[in-house]
Amino acid sequence: MSEAANVKHWQTLSFRDADAMIAWLSAIGFTEHATYRDERDPSVVVHAEWLWPGGGGVMFGSERPDGVVKNIGGSAAYLVMDDPDAVFDRAVAAGATVVREMVDQDYGGRGGSVEDPEGNHWSFGSYQPS
Repeated sequence: MSEAANVKHWQTLSFRDADAMIAWLSAIGFTEHATYRDERDPSVVVHAEWLWPGGGGVMFGSERPDGVVKNIGGSAAYLVMDDPDAVFDRAVAAGATVVREMVDQDYGGRGGSVEDPEGNHWSFGSYQPS
């Protein structure tokens, strides 16, 4: 197996309302690996790692003045899965806004896009880039 085949993608984000986004990430299929909160203010997520079932995941924390990641204008991620329609539907039901409806792509696979409640762009598809 090549070294590239072992690399898993990790998106890094910061959220204005980490608890609301934790609920949204759970709704679309991410699972918690670790979530560390500020001891003085438990509403602040200092660092979190949530896993995607197909591999990789997201690392995130609450937006804060000393934070490294600034999502000015939002961020974007593409998630690969066998049934993108189901995840797309769960994302919309959990509060996402449709950007691009699910369609069969000319280059193969099926995909669509949404914006999460904080304006980040998420694409869901069955196309696996090589």
